Amino acid sequence: MILEDIEWQKRLTPEQFQVLRLKGTEIPGSGALLNNNEAGVYRCAACHAVVFESDAKYDTHTPGLIGWPSFSSAANKGAIEIKQDNSAGMQRLEAVCSNCGGHLGHLFDDRSSPNGKHYCINSVSLEFEPDHSLNKGK
Repeated sequence: MILEDIEWQKRLTPEQFQVLRLKGTEIPGSGALLNNNEAGVYRCAACHAVVFESDAKYDTHTPGLIGWPSFSSAANKGAIEIKQDNSAGMQRLEAVCSNCGGHLGHLFDDRSSPNGKHYCINSVSLEFEPDHSLNKGK
């Protein structure tokens, strides 16, 4: 999904546009989905493609990565594209939505992750869709 910035500005909130299109970062601990523990899927807030599932969400204990939703893996092999990010004087791996190219966050190594990988994702770049059938009996 390729759109011009003017169209993205019409579709997204100013904060979403700053993160998803201009590669910004939300303030640590400020995201609405940080402490969400419901069953369901996380979609890209720009194009609504499924990018993460709730069973991959976990609480990191790694300093510097606390304050944003943490995922150990993407929803499927093609959901996230990883790009080299050498901005801000750092060498990192950027996680972007494969469907629209929206900036979601970064990928790091993390010993507290179930598989050693940590997708550090901005809440504002995501929409959560609960799966009520999975929440029954909880």
